[in-house]
Amino acid sequence: MPDTMLLIQMLVMLAVIGAIAGVLAGLLGVGGGIVLVPAFFYAFQTLGYGGDQLMQLCLATSLATIMVTSQRSLLSHHKKGAVEWEILRGWAPGIVLGAVAGVLAASALRSTTLQGLFGVLGLVIGLYLGFGRSEWRLGDAMPKGARRFALSPLFGFLSVLMGIGGGSFGVPLMSLYNTPIHRAVATAAGLGVIIAVPSVIGFLFLPIDPAVRPPLTYGAVNLVAFGVVIAMTLMTAPLGVKLAHAMDPKPLKRIFAVFLIAVALNMLRKALWG
Repeated sequence: MPDTMLLIQMLVMLAVIGAIAGVLAGLLGVGGGIVLVPAFFYAFQTLGYGGDQLMQLCLATSLATIMVTSQRSLLSHHKKGAVEWEILRGWAPGIVLGAVAGVLAASALRSTTLQGLFGVLGLVIGLYLGFGRSEWRLGDAMPKGARRFALSPLFGFLSVLMGIGGGSFGVPLMSLYNTPIHRAVATAAGLGVIIAVPSVIGFLFLPIDPAVRPPLTYGAVNLVAFGVVIAMTLMTAPLGVKLAHAMDPKPLKRIFAVFLIAVALNMLRKALWG
């Protein structure tokens, strides 16, 4: 039976995490996973959980929340006709293969290795958010043929290893290939669903040592974190959207980029020196 006080501590910490993630998602359009994974990591560690599978638990739980929030976002964008379904259909098979490979790789890696990977890739995303230009282009349309065959599994693979959906990699990628930003954000929600569903199914079969896992963990997914974060993000995301319309989000995006770079560097520090 889970310790009551420990559950209360978890609920409070996770409610704060979910509220912040929801506001940031609505305000800046950033994917939840890029915030949730490090937040889960520090919260679970503060509560006394650790071990070689801590990052796996954080990745799986983050992807479980993305499975729900991305589906809700996708349906909302579809009603507005903003989703590029041709991109989703063409990229889905490769992304699913990459996501499955990502689960297998994450299951075999130590938590410190996954921390290091998150740190490196988070640093790249933070630098792009801070210094990327909207006019940068790699092509006039999303890649097809051999380039899509190579990029789509890599997209799914790296997303699972970071516990993120379609926003952090997908929006920059589509923007670089001349997809209008509002359509890129809408389509990225669909990419999030494609990444999250197969990876969460895989993570549900990953056994976590009962001695080091938080209460109510099924496979590598913590149900307490999942439920609380979903509830809080659904409540606070509309507040973030209202704030986005009331102020210029560009300076805030740069501030968030600095925050993300700091988090990524701290993850790297912990991976290298503990």
